[in-house]
Amino acid sequence: MTEKIWKLKEGVELNADVAEEVAKIACALKSLALYTALACDHEDDPEELQGIVDEGVKAMENLFE
Repeated sequence: MTEKIWKLKEGVELNADVAEEVAKIACALKSLALYTALACDHEDDPEELQGIVDEGVKAMENLFE
């Protein structure tokens, strides 16, 4: 990957290779969050799935700007 897709927050330290892999996971999670938001509109009880996705997004926000 030639261009960084996420920028680490100040004070967060990760090995460059690890940061790149975590950024890929963050992108996938962000996509999942959007998908979940759409899917939840059509489900009767999506709270558990939404909670898992929200927790992952929060963790991602702790690391990246």
